[in-house]
Amino acid sequence: MSKAGTVIVLDFETTGLSPDMGDRAIEIGAICIENGEIIGRFQQLMNPGRRVDSFIEEYTGITNKMLEDAPPCSEVMNQFADFIGDYNLVAHNSSFDRRFLDAELAKISRKYTGQFACSMLAARRVYPDAPNHKLGTLVEYVNIPSDGSFHRALFDSEMTAKLWLAMLDELGERYDLMDIPFALMQKLTKTPKRSVHKLLQNQ
Repeated sequence: MSKAGTVIVLDFETTGLSPDMGDRAIEIGAICIENGEIIGRFQQLMNPGRRVDSFIEEYTGITNKMLEDAPPCSEVMNQFADFIGDYNLVAHNSSFDRRFLDAELAKISRKYTGQFACSMLAARRVYPDAPNHKLGTLVEYVNIPSDGSFHRALFDSEMTAKLWLAMLDELGERYDLMDIPFALMQKLTKTPKRSVHKLLQNQ
């Protein structure tokens, strides 16, 4: 069964909410999924070149002390660009992670050719009755085993990867779909909730 092909599920921890306001990445975590199996991982702290405020230290558990000896963003992002290659990309609330990926890669003149899909938007269509669509809530709602700390990049990307696979399984069973292309998952995220059933029935 094809499960949306090979994708990189990624998550950034950052100094703040917007690269347009000068915020930088401080950690990247990513999972490579090939045909429904996790085949690779990437995790690295990175030094943003300035101190992280106390809120971010508490929120992520990533301290200024931890970042002192971390390699600079440019070095890590070069490695990460090699890791993602031309694969498609998934993130939970992907608009946030995409902004930082674009900004950090632009600083080192690197690009990616893969397309993005948002697992949060997909989950709103697949699990409309969930209490909310935050990652932690969905992991609990779907009964995904978790043993770690949210707001660390590798753990969040691993939980997002498991959620992504759970959604593919759910849709496969619900609509008897043997093949779920990445493009269909992208389309699902942009389909009004009332039209989701029709979209998937017609596959």
